[in-house]
Amino acid sequence: MPRGRYSFHDTHDHTPLGEEHFHCATGPTGWRYTAQNTHPDGGHAGSVDLTIDELGRPIRLELHAAGWQVRGAALDGLTWVRTDPSGEDAQEGNVPAHAFTGGSPAFYIATARLLRLRPGSPATRVRLVAFQPPVLAPRTLDQSWALIKSEAHPTDNAPLLVDEYQVNDLETGEQHTVHIAGDVVLSAPGIELEDLESPPSRFPTAD
Repeated sequence: MPRGRYSFHDTHDHTPLGEEHFHCATGPTGWRYTAQNTHPDGGHAGSVDLTIDELGRPIRLELHAAGWQVRGAALDGLTWVRTDPSGEDAQEGNVPAHAFTGGSPAFYIATARLLRLRPGSPATRVRLVAFQPPVLAPRTLDQSWALIKSEAHPTDNAPLLVDEYQVNDLETGEQHTVHIAGDVVLSAPGIELEDLESPPSRFPTAD
């Protein structure tokens, strides 16, 4: 069960934006990721709790940030409830999309698991609903994902298989690269893996 820490920074001037202290685990029915977020000064900033099934579909999502809360799941597309800091106003949402995304590295793992891409295959289009802190307002977006290559890197234990993805925002045309090993993001724009207490878990290879 990997446990570690990601740091976040502004992609333009590298200003520190905080950290995410996480642990995650694979199981016979899917994968769960839980994390606590902190501000640069160490204060509590929110939390992430995401569970996907064996096919990569989100069966439970709970986000907290700045008093806002989102709970969602794959139901008739994607369905969620967003509650304001006062707890008095809850808004429901539903769109025909494939998965959730947001500020946490967990969403890269979940999307990669959902798509099950192979190196050299054509890019695959995916519709996502994004919830970005601090207010967790929903935004529907389209991306294309392509698995550029998978390479085995030697370690002190077993070789570590690293997947390199190219992710395109189909609205803005922005492209970026994400490196993933098992259920851990090694690098992505604005995200750095700072500490990892145990090796990444491997997902079952049979689809």
